[in-house]
Amino acid sequence: MSAVPTCIFSNNQPPQVLHGHAIDLYVQIGSLSKALTGTVLAQLAAAGTVNLDAPLDEFLRVPPNTGITLRHLALHTSGLPRVPPGLRRRDPYMAFDEAAMQALPGRLGSLTTTEPGATEEYSNLGYAVLGATLVAAAGMPYQELLTRYVLAPLELTEVTTAPPPSKSLYSRGLFGRPRRPWTMTGPILPAGGLWATPRALARLVPALLVDRRLGDPALSWQRTGRLLWHNGATGDASVFTGALPDGSWVLVHRLNGQVSHTDELAIALLKQSALGPSSGQPSDGAQR
Repeated sequence: MSAVPTCIFSNNQPPQVLHGHAIDLYVQIGSLSKALTGTVLAQLAAAGTVNLDAPLDEFLRVPPNTGITLRHLALHTSGLPRVPPGLRRRDPYMAFDEAAMQALPGRLGSLTTTEPGATEEYSNLGYAVLGATLVAAAGMPYQELLTRYVLAPLELTEVTTAPPPSKSLYSRGLFGRPRRPWTMTGPILPAGGLWATPRALARLVPALLVDRRLGDPALSWQRTGRLLWHNGATGDASVFTGALPDGSWVLVHRLNGQVSHTDELAIALLKQSALGPSSGQPSDGAQR
């Protein structure tokens, strides 16, 4: 088995860059994008632009009786399924383009599997809808929202929807050829399409979860015991980050889509610091 390119940051040791990873090249961060989308939501709510409990029909052309609010979307309690309909096996989100998204709002009521607020079901589709809602509410593109409400206040630049190919890091396939990453530039972007350098993520995570420079952590962060965390995976990249109340934190990015292995490595690093409880591990690494 070949070595997996890995980048590790934490509060108590120097950065580790292994097997060809890099701290200053852009990598896919998958569903860790949701934590940033959720932070945009929190900042817009704090500014009075949106209300967390506002129904979607205030912003999108959806049936008025869906009962879905922005809070439901952020907490994965909207009743929407995990993924949009009609995905493909390879490069799954390529088919979920703008035309598919425009046709979606009128169907939301028929897509829900439970009543909003009744149960939690992790939903990439829900965060795609949340992103579209924030864009509509603020009247600006997603990247501009992200920059204005998250990146600029934290003085970060190396997080983007469209990294330069010459500064991007891809996993390698047969004969060392770069693999084509999943297409996540369309409506799925707020749910999992962002790219960032590990160096930028290593500034972002403690700023949001430890120093709390933008206020309390957004609703999008997963909570297990005392641990705030999120992970993410695309076809060829996976990431886990988490922080504890005592200020310990970890970030692991690997050029490999096996998110459970990335989760396990990150949790082991937190345990080694003797600062995290054994109960802090996510149950199965399922979120992505």
